[in-house]
Formats: sequence, C-alpha cells, structure tokens
Amino acid sequence: MVAWLRVFFSNAGMFLKTLHLWQYRNYSDQFVEFLAPKTILLGENAQGKSNLLEAVELLATLRSHRVSRDRDLVMEHQEEGRVTATLTRDVGSLDLGMVLRRNGRRTLLGNGQTLKRQVEFLGLMSAVEFSSLDLDLVRGGPAYRRSWIDTLLVQLEPVYAHLLQQYNQVLRQRNALLKHRTKADTSKPIDPTELAIWDAQLATVGTRVIRRRARAIARLAPLAQTWHSNISDRREELLVAYAPTVPAEPDDPEQIQAALLEKMKERAIAEHMQGTSLVGPHRDEIDFILNDTPARQYGSQGQQRTLVLALKLAELKLIEAVIGEPPLLLLDDVLAELDLNRQNKLLETIQDRFQTLITTTHLGSFDAQWLQSSQILTVTAGEIQPAPYPSA
Repeated sequence: MVAWLRVFFSNAGMFLKTLHLWQYRNYSDQFVEFLAPKTILLGENAQGKSNLLEAVELLATLRSHRVSRDRDLVMEHQEEGRVTATLTRDVGSLDLGMVLRRNGRRTLLGNGQTLKRQVEFLGLMSAVEFSSLDLDLVRGGPAYRRSWIDTLLVQLEPVYAHLLQQYNQVLRQRNALLKHRTKADTSKPIDPTELAIWDAQLATVGTRVIRRRARAIARLAPLAQTWHSNISDRREELLVAYAPTVPAEPDDPEQIQAALLEKMKERAIAEHMQGTSLVGPHRDEIDFILNDTPARQYGSQGQQRTLVLALKLAELKLIEAVIGEPPLLLLDDVLAELDLNRQNKLLETIQDRFQTLITTTHLGSFDAQWLQSSQILTVTAGEIQPAPYPSA
C-alpha cells in the first residue's frame, strides 16, 4: 500500500523524498526516506521529533521558529552541522542543502552548487508549520504576529527576505544614532542632516515592507475567515486586519512614505528621549477580531486554537495559489492541543492533498484509514526507525 502511494504521490507536485541530518541538534547522522503522503513521527517528548520538522522548516524559510542563532542548531561540541534533502516538484527534482556553523556563517546549496544569495534558495521548497508554540500568535505580543507574516511573505515572495534585511539594517543604524545621543552628551543635539538621511531611508524601505504585508493580509484574511466559519460551525466570524503605525493604502506608496515621515516628526521628542525608533513596520500589529471582540483579550483557549488552525489552513491555500503547488505541512504535536472536532477538521482537510509530517506521542488520534495510508517512524534519542504498522 505505502509503496504504491509513494509512486502515485511523488508525481503530484511538491514531495520531500529524503532528508539527511548530520550533526544537527541531537542527530549525529540520520538519513530518512519518505514513502507516503503522510508520515507520522512517533515517540516520547525530547527525542528529536520537533528537531526533524525544524530542519524541514529551515530549508523552506531559512528560519527556525524556535531559536534565532545557528549555534543552537549545531550538535553540542561540534563546529558545524548539515541538513540536506531531495525534493520533487512539477519542474523536476531538486537537491537542497544547508551547512550551519557555530560562528553563524551559513552555506546554501542547490543541486550541488553554492548559492551566494538567499533569494536563490528561498522558494525552492515551501512549507507551513503548525506547532503548539503558534498559540502565541493570538495570546503573545505583536512581534510574534510580525514574524508570522514575514515568514509567510518570504515564501510567497522570496525577494522580501532581502527587503526585510535592508529595513532591519537601516533601523539598526537609525537606532544607533538615537542611542548614542542618549548615552553620551544629552545636551548635544543629533545632527539633523544625518538623522534626515536615516529618516528618508527608513520611510522608503518601510513603505515597501508595509505594502507587501498589507497585500498578504488582504489575500489571507478571506481564506482564514472561510476556514474559521467552517470549523466553528458558523457560530463565529473572524476578521484579520493589518494595523500599521500609519494608515496604509497598498496602492499608494507615496502616501505611506509621507505618513511615515510625518509620524516621525510627531514622535521625535519621544524617540530622542528613549533612544529608539518608535515609528515603522517594526512597530506594526495584526488584529484578530472574533465577533467584534479582540481574540487576544477575550477569546477562550478553544476559540484561540480554532483561530490559529484557520490561519494555518489559510496559509496552505494561499501558498498553493501563489506557487501553483501544495506546500508541505508540518504538524508538531498539535493534535494534543485540539479537541476532537478540530482534530477531525484538520485531518479531513489534509487527506492526501498535502504531504504531511506529523509528530505525536501516541497513535490514538488517527483512524485505521489514516494509519494504513501513512508511513510511521519511531524517534528515540535522535535515531529514527520504521515502526510496525498497527493492525486495522
């Protein structure tokens, strides 16, 4: 059954065929071959299940949602680690690789060639990850929501990664100018000419970030609204709205740029006092409203889980619509976070449409049909072995 599924499914769009982890997290040297549209990674906590999904996420987004430093991804007492994969897409077969080093210098590989720019690597593989940490999308601070939309945008429009890097560099330079004045001689005014240069650059690049975020939210919001209505049996209505620090009309970049510069003037005294930039997309928010009520403040745990599930399903659909192929779906121990109704909605949606890697500590959430059409692997202390298939 599984071998037949592999032949059928591997010819239908994006399919991760193999993954090799070398000195990555708690994996010394592990090769995995994926044989079915659904792979269940079974094991106790802290054995390495999440690490495997994180490695796939890295290849798709160049980011980990768990850590920000490469040194935390390299196996303890080693200087470098490596993640490589083979992938089939409608355009053909791809070999992807990433060398991670403790000193933070990365090497990206595509079909055996070293890629000099991130934008050449991004977009080769697409994936949506859904983990228990994603509940912070609703109940956490704005930084979680900005990171979420930025990660999605990097997959929809790989050049956005360079744009975001540009913006953060300008922001650091402007903050350094403000902070230097605060820590040094507070009576000495900041050079207005130098500050005006950074103001202009922040407004220019910030406008590009805002426009892309606003467009992405505009496309994602109706998809999330539809999914949320379906999962909640139409009892609740979800509104997803981008809330930048200045009014944003995506089709009018000059208006956004002018509004950013004007807002900087208004907040100039506060910025000088605090030594940091208070205006720009690094301060933007994304609002989730349930039946006219902010979900973060008043949503129950069940409502928050439904909201995040709707967002993730919307991500899947949006990426598929933009790139023309279904992305991979990475589910990290989320079934334990969902009640039976939400579990069923999620599993029904997946079927065999999306190649899915799912971690779990037990198989009780899956029916016989799901188990029969899945590859089941056991994960124990950084070692992965095939599991015997449960009898139906």
